[in-house]
Amino acid sequence: MKNNQSDVNSRFVSVRAPARLHLGFLDMHGGLGRKFGSLGLSITGVDTSLVAEYADDIDICGPSSKRAENYAEQVLSHFGIDGGVKMSIKSAIPEHSGLGSGTQLSLAVASAIVKLYELPDQQAGRLAAMLHRGARSGIGIGTFMHGGFIVDGGRGENTEVPPVISHMPFPEHWRVVLIFDDEAEGINGVPERRAFNTLEPMIETTSAMLCRLTLMQALPAISEIDCSKFGEAITQIQNIVGDYFADAQGGRYTSPLLQGVLEAMANEGATGMGQSSWGPTGFALFPDETIAFQALKKCREQWQSEPRLRFVMSKASNSQATISVNNTKPMLQNEDLKANNL
Repeated sequence: MKNNQSDVNSRFVSVRAPARLHLGFLDMHGGLGRKFGSLGLSITGVDTSLVAEYADDIDICGPSSKRAENYAEQVLSHFGIDGGVKMSIKSAIPEHSGLGSGTQLSLAVASAIVKLYELPDQQAGRLAAMLHRGARSGIGIGTFMHGGFIVDGGRGENTEVPPVISHMPFPEHWRVVLIFDDEAEGINGVPERRAFNTLEPMIETTSAMLCRLTLMQALPAISEIDCSKFGEAITQIQNIVGDYFADAQGGRYTSPLLQGVLEAMANEGATGMGQSSWGPTGFALFPDETIAFQALKKCREQWQSEPRLRFVMSKASNSQATISVNNTKPMLQNEDLKANNL
């Protein structure tokens, strides 16, 4: 595919894709013909951001650049583009942390190339399928497209990517404290595939309870801005799902330190808590910033002898990923990362 070279040469595309929390699967039984289904939340404070411009070849620098090169090669080849791309990655979601790094990076790279070469509009779901994302969960695709709180409908026989079946704005005054363990890593690659292939089907009544907690407690609680009821539902979902995956990840949580931190967060006012995806990143939900900051401060003090642990204040990102086209190279800034969060 050939493009007007002068137009392509003068175009800069910037993309910023927030991280997401994966809050649990809904149906690992599959008796109704669909499996997985999941719920999640787009968050601030951690993101993938990049700037793309024309190049004869693929030239990518910054964090996760090797992974981005692979995605760029696939996109350029798929669309038959006669040209390359130069990308500067300013920030990248930490890999294998449970925050959706692969999906957000793949969609950011693909969206940048599509805009750079002025290809017909491509839905994020189509780009994700092309790059083999969304094999089990559609949460990352949904948060890229919409932001906020997402529920996807899992995979059926003819599913390309799991469809978003609920999208709701999340109360912006609620806060989420993220707990990072820099010496642990979530299951990924071959071990992850093996885990899904060898797990026993979830008991049908357990899947029913997960769906009921989501439909009849978590979603109404968001609508009624009831942080206590929402947190209670998420904690129950997290405990059920964490125990289901315990044999694969070595317990309810991947990080050996997370249990103690979450218990302390609960004592300081957290209404809900758990681990995002395979972890090791944990999260605790609070009804406002004041309570969240006090809990974060106390936990930092309590675990100051554990440099592997980091705590970051976050909140919901209720906007879709931002994609902009400019005639001059923009300066990327991560506005949500504040000094007191690092």
